[in-house]
Amino acid sequence: MEAAARKRQQPGAAGGQGAQPGASFLQARHSSVKAEEAAGTAPFHLDLWFYFTLQNWVLDFGRPIAMIDSFELLYYYDEYLGHSMWYIPFFLILFMYFSGCFTPTKAKSSMPGAALLLVVPSGLYYWYLVTEGQIFILFIFTFFAMLALVLHQKRKRLFLDSNGLFLFYSFALTLLLVALWVAWLWNDPVLRKKYPGVIYVPEPWAFYTLHVSSRH
Repeated sequence: MEAAARKRQQPGAAGGQGAQPGASFLQARHSSVKAEEAAGTAPFHLDLWFYFTLQNWVLDFGRPIAMIDSFELLYYYDEYLGHSMWYIPFFLILFMYFSGCFTPTKAKSSMPGAALLLVVPSGLYYWYLVTEGQIFILFIFTFFAMLALVLHQKRKRLFLDSNGLFLFYSFALTLLLVALWVAWLWNDPVLRKKYPGVIYVPEPWAFYTLHVSSRH
């Protein structure tokens, strides 16, 4: 009995002693993997840093170079496209407001004294806007649309109220000022060379630069 018990204990003891080297090997391997991961570097994000570096070079050094080959393009965007994007909605809103300034009562179709005083500075401002912004075509189109609307509404016996009269008279004064401005500078050789197009509307700033500041 004692010998049998000893035999049963010997495999267990041998198994226990044999299991210790296997466990120690797995622990050593696992520890070595952790050590390699801890000692290893993080993955390098090549795509991120490449595009970031390329962006810095393009934006910081390529921008001045691009502005030298593309100057005419920038000038076009500033002088023509930018003005159109700003002034087309501006005159469209004015026309939409003007279309609601009608009344069936003719007695209300009059302007108070304060509105009469404001017509001159208002017309002068629109004159500067049209000449300096070079938007005469847009302005004259809006004015003719306003005139056509007035004639159309008059058939329905609708008349402009004080607000509509103020806006209409301001535009009429603007058209008169533009006509006088163009007639005054019609034979100017310097401005004629600067504005060779069919529609000749010189800018006030160009007139000041070429004829006033140059004398000083």
